[in-house]
Amino acid sequence: MIGESVSFLEMQEHISLVAPLNKPVLIVGERGTGKELVAARLHYLSRRWQQNFLKINCAAMSETLLESQLFGHEVGAYTGATKQRKGYFERANGGTLFLDELANTALPVQEKILRVIEYGEFERLGGNETIRVDVRIIGATNEDLPRLAQQNLFREDLLDRLAFDVITLPPLRARKEDIPILAEHFAMGMINEMGRELFCGFTSKVEKLLISYEWPGNIRELKNVTERAVYQHGDQKISQLSFDPFESPYRIGGSPSASPSENVIFSPSKITRVIEEGAGEDLNFKETVQKFEVDLIKQAMRQCQFNQKKAAEKLKLSYHQLRGYLRKYNLLG
Repeated sequence: MIGESVSFLEMQEHISLVAPLNKPVLIVGERGTGKELVAARLHYLSRRWQQNFLKINCAAMSETLLESQLFGHEVGAYTGATKQRKGYFERANGGTLFLDELANTALPVQEKILRVIEYGEFERLGGNETIRVDVRIIGATNEDLPRLAQQNLFREDLLDRLAFDVITLPPLRARKEDIPILAEHFAMGMINEMGRELFCGFTSKVEKLLISYEWPGNIRELKNVTERAVYQHGDQKISQLSFDPFESPYRIGGSPSASPSENVIFSPSKITRVIEEGAGEDLNFKETVQKFEVDLIKQAMRQCQFNQKKAAEKLKLSYHQLRGYLRKYNLLG
């Protein structure tokens, strides 16, 4: 886990504080924010660090299969159960079990998980022997579990037990200071993977673009974008980023959809904000319009990865008209 922003360091301190406790922890965060890394850190900073750390994605299987995976089964428990199988809870005895995508578990499975948390015991599917275990449970989700509980889609009593403490991970857009550090880390990893010796870095325009982009896919998206740029630029300094690998004039189904940062760039609120900035003094119409035009052009250029042709299309200008504005406002450098 890499970073030096205030939100990142606060999260790390929170992890270090709760890790030694033998209590359940719930990790909440958007996709790609590193929930599994946080779970691993919780385990390896605990007294259980020498025992098993098992992970299971609750959204990747049906209710029946998930129940079998978690609690195990006896011979003949269902069609195809030809031998006894120990489940994740039994195999994680003494250690930690990470339940990813916890919001996707069915209510009957949630009830059995609750029993393990409360009493430390369960039965295998098709069995009548009570098995006792000592397992620390760490859950993770990108859903609003309190809201799901209000809608009776998640057990409130399980939520109460899981939420002894909740670690909420900041999205990457709230950790802008960490973006250059992470990007360079991923770039160096790709350089090593490709057997190269030198990373030439990013141009200043790309560095600004890295910071200004919203990163809806968070750290996972940053990793993909950075690594893709490294292999595409060879031994040259990275001067352009490809956010959407599907983008192509021949894309099936029509033109590529705009990314979240490419929504309508013109809005009355922006004009209002420009006017309010000059409130209390005489408003210079010409200077205000110029400032608005510069801001609009800069934003379009960032969103189009500084591709002038695409920026012109976005602004409904011809390429030569945009070039004229760029020269007018000295934005070509």
